[in-house]
Amino acid sequence: MNQLAVPGRDTVYVWTGRAAGDQRELTRRLLRRAGGALLDRAEAEIGVRRTPGGRPEVYVPDGRTLPVSVSHVDGLVVVAARPGGPVGVDVERRRTLPAVALAERWYHPAEAAWLRARDGAGRELDFLRLWTAKEAVGKALGDGLRDGGLLRRMPPPGGPGELLRPLPDRPGVRVGHPEAGRDLVLAVAVAGVAGQVEVLLA
Repeated sequence: MNQLAVPGRDTVYVWTGRAAGDQRELTRRLLRRAGGALLDRAEAEIGVRRTPGGRPEVYVPDGRTLPVSVSHVDGLVVVAARPGGPVGVDVERRRTLPAVALAERWYHPAEAAWLRARDGAGRELDFLRLWTAKEAVGKALGDGLRDGGLLRRMPPPGGPGELLRPLPDRPGVRVGHPEAGRDLVLAVAVAGVAGQVEVLLA
């Protein structure tokens, strides 16, 4: 993707890549690609470092930085970048798991009840949608799942309306699930939202 952010349009850009071995080099390449595209600099000029809190950060020599987030699973690396402010991303592989039991243990009671009432065939997917949403929101807010992050209520996955939907008790934070293929669940979250936010997959 060799495009800059469109002025006046809040957009999250998502890059993915697969690595056969060490994912660190692929992660750095994707972060530099994001910085090159969105900071209008050659990728060779893009720096990648970690903040004191451990979050990845993309920067250029003139001091500008780009909010980014990284997630990976089974050799897949996902990088999200948002020139308009904080962003979070999380990806999980779809798998068999005791969705209701895990939700009753970890999630807000209203979410556990919602999941319990869902069709049995879709519960595992819905559990993972809630999980990835919580992870992505935690990254966008900068506090991960600490201090009750798993109990933080998410909007029910799916349904009509915008892709990124507000949290029930925090309208300035939105989360949604862009299509990632049959085997994956991808969540993107943003914080500090004033209007509609688009998601573009590279």
